[in-house]
Amino acid sequence: MDGHYSFENCLFCDIGHLATAVDLLYLDDKVVAFPDHRPAALRHYLVIPVEHVGPTVNSLDKIPKHYELVNHMLNVGKDLLRRDAPNSVEHRFGFHQPPIHTIDHLHLHCLALPFIPEWRKVKYTPLDSIGFVDANNVLEKLKP
Repeated sequence: MDGHYSFENCLFCDIGHLATAVDLLYLDDKVVAFPDHRPAALRHYLVIPVEHVGPTVNSLDKIPKHYELVNHMLNVGKDLLRRDAPNSVEHRFGFHQPPIHTIDHLHLHCLALPFIPEWRKVKYTPLDSIGFVDANNVLEKLKP
């Protein structure tokens, strides 16, 4: 299984293909980036693949295609936060895993801290076994 499949009623697929539902921050042939509708930090963006990948980071395989996709997602997120939150001293990049994820389409959370409000950090603290997993740890696991 390569983690890719069609999902007709996926909210994020609609954003990726229609590109009109939200204020897009970035768009290319692989990913779309936009602000999270319930931001948990000074800046909180989501970077999603245009093609449906999912439902979670656990759907990714140790193949070059998936490594390159996650690396590209991370680079886009880093570039956006450098541009939009240059004074933020801490950034966090990661994925929610079951049972925490809410949308069955791979999406990278890109946060420029501080958290707003502070208690929101609980949902974005890397645990790696469940909950939130750091994007760099995902890249390490996907290295072909």
